Amino acid sequence: MRMATIGDVARAAGVSVSTVSYVLSGKRTISGPTRDRVQRAIADLGYRPHAGARALASSRSNVIALMVPFRPGINVQIIMQFVGGVVTTAREHDHDVLVLTQDDAQGIDRVAASSTADALIVMDIESDDARLPALRALALPSILIGVPDDTTGLSCVDLDFAGAGRLAVRELAGHGHRRLVLVGASQDRLDHRANYAVRMRQGVLDQATASGVEAAVVPAEPTFSGGAAALDAVLDAHPGTTGLVVHNEAALGGLLARAAERGLRVPDDLSVVAVSPAEMAAALPVPVSIIEVPGERIGRIAVEMVIARLSGEDLAETRLVSATFTDRGSAAAPAGTSAG
Repeated sequence: MRMATIGDVARAAGVSVSTVSYVLSGKRTISGPTRDRVQRAIADLGYRPHAGARALASSRSNVIALMVPFRPGINVQIIMQFVGGVVTTAREHDHDVLVLTQDDAQGIDRVAASSTADALIVMDIESDDARLPALRALALPSILIGVPDDTTGLSCVDLDFAGAGRLAVRELAGHGHRRLVLVGASQDRLDHRANYAVRMRQGVLDQATASGVEAAVVPAEPTFSGGAAALDAVLDAHPGTTGLVVHNEAALGGLLARAAERGLRVPDDLSVVAVSPAEMAAALPVPVSIIEVPGERIGRIAVEMVIARLSGEDLAETRLVSATFTDRGSAAAPAGTSAG
């Protein structure tokens, strides 16, 4: 039988994980009725806090370290959505956030040696990330925003990018498209096996096979001009393409502009489904149907996972946020056909 977790107690009592933690630690005054609900839930579920977590609570810094990949080629606007979710949620739990820009194994060792943080959140995970041995050896709780190939002993959260790729192909195939292209991450990100890019590509290709449609992958530099060049590459190398899945937010505007320059109307001549934060897609001159990358929500979940582990949960887990499609009219049946 599975042991009850602090999250189970919070759900049963109708409160947040941090409220349960405060009831257990006594570090903050909690109203009588709320405290009673929590204590009843603890008793009903048979929850037992981790002894080591209780012992360490008094010596904590209430700081969460966040490793942020600020380097060339990174879309800072997207990164800051994740950071915003982390910072906002950390404050709700009375924690501060220490942003670290040295995001290699040495940076992890520095955090461990300094005792300045109670936990670590790591972003921009590669499929076979070189930091994984250091993270597995880390005494501090750590959460990965991203999912490596081997998740043994790790706790991870991210969008289900493989599911997003499958969903995008199903939407386009459902409109009758038979030749699709994924305009994805840059070649550099693919060469480094950025986990989100690998999972997206696999989801698109798997669903294309299942749906009986052709699919190819064209990388794009994460710039306006990179998007324009990617569309040229699609049209030159893959004639007859009628549907695009675009998983490169920074390139999307340039791709749409080049489509207009070449006399292609969306969705009359070219259907487009983007995997993108909603705010970035909404700023485009052409409405684009999206599968949302909910960066702020993922950042929030990462912090909730940190708080749960600081409260005694030892369970390693992977949480994937389900992909959802928002129709904004940029996907339709190919010219001269009808969907179905």
